[in-house]
Amino acid sequence: MSLCCWFILVALISTTSSKNPGVKVKLTQKGIEYGRQLGMASIQQKLKTIKIPDMSGKQRVSPIGKVKYSLSNIQIVNVGLPESGVTLVPGTGVRLSIGNANLSLRGRWRVKYFRIIKDRGSFDLSVTGLSISPSIAVKSDERGRPAVSAVNCAATVSSVRVKFHGGASWLYNLFKKFINRALQKTVQKQMCPLVANAISDLNPQLKTLNVLAKVDKHAEIEYSMVASPTVTKSSLDLSLKGEFYKIGGHQEPPFSPVAFSLPPQINNMLYMGMSSFTVNSAGFVYNRAGVLTLSITDDMIPKISPVRLSTRTFGTFIPEISRRFPGLLVKLQVKTVKDPVVTFEPNNATIQATGSVTAFAIQPNSTLTPLFVLNLDTSVSTKLFVSGMRLAGAVSLNKMALTLGTSYVGKFEGYPLPAIGKMKLVNTQVQVLKDYMLIGTDVQFAS
Repeated sequence: MSLCCWFILVALISTTSSKNPGVKVKLTQKGIEYGRQLGMASIQQKLKTIKIPDMSGKQRVSPIGKVKYSLSNIQIVNVGLPESGVTLVPGTGVRLSIGNANLSLRGRWRVKYFRIIKDRGSFDLSVTGLSISPSIAVKSDERGRPAVSAVNCAATVSSVRVKFHGGASWLYNLFKKFINRALQKTVQKQMCPLVANAISDLNPQLKTLNVLAKVDKHAEIEYSMVASPTVTKSSLDLSLKGEFYKIGGHQEPPFSPVAFSLPPQINNMLYMGMSSFTVNSAGFVYNRAGVLTLSITDDMIPKISPVRLSTRTFGTFIPEISRRFPGLLVKLQVKTVKDPVVTFEPNNATIQATGSVTAFAIQPNSTLTPLFVLNLDTSVSTKLFVSGMRLAGAVSLNKMALTLGTSYVGKFEGYPLPAIGKMKLVNTQVQVLKDYMLIGTDVQFAS
């Protein structure tokens, strides 16, 4: 599977589309070199399982005349691939080169001459100076899966030497040179088809790859290729759809991916870029699935906290609450009212979310009585980092604006701020910082 996964990354030709990708992958020459190391071991093992077709013919050999011969049961017993390389060809693809390779083969020989005299035995065959240079292309099927093939292959063999065993040595020594030439042409002719078959045999495995991956019970993500990659001397860039969908019901969001480019970096093997479109498509799906809802109850608050979710606490702001519902616990229900929006800026990812907070008094019979609804407008920043094989982030609050949407129990009184005369606060924002809370606001004075 190592070679299989490598070929997925070095897909050279795919179904094209005018749609911008949500995810981009850059495979550098360093990454391709690592793939070559994995791939050659796989190709070496594959070549060992391939059989050379039987050979037969006639040859006039002095002084005995015409000799019929056949070589059968030819099997590869060892493959040596001491030199190999892989290069990016701008605008074309990837070219694999195998040089100074050697093969050891074994088989059976049989001859007939003077129409009645027969002889047979075994032989060992040594092939040296073998060079193979195929280009590897990968096309997409109708679902964006890769399918590999070898193209523009060339193969040469410098030397073939055969050693016969059994039978009359004087006989096969007479046509040994001819057999060497015939085997050299046959082996050279077979090498490109053998490599092509070894590469094509990966296709059944590639067919099992899903271009639609389940994330959870609500969503799945599509990662099919959407455009032909850009091949340069230093890297190969892939474009993937990278879009979240609701399971069983694909619906396009009311926004589209915008074009973006990966930086020209080549120090690492692989670079992956995920656009804000991919993340926002997830928010679009989960918001419509009703997943972005959170219920907060008092038992979720640490016991050491002096602030409890109770009518007594909220009665400080709305006295009517503690008068009408004395001694009851309170449940908060937080939910989004719009799709959350993620934006990426240098060194910072910002999440904008608009929602509502509904407070309920929990009655002794467990029924919920609504108290008030707050409109919530919040912004958080995330410093992203990779932990193991997971993308993680440290979140900090930028702003949180709370306004009263509906009150079922009277007006909010709140904590009085310093004021002069008939001062009114407008465009107010609240930021929670280290050790303090900052309020930013404009003011207006009534005449």
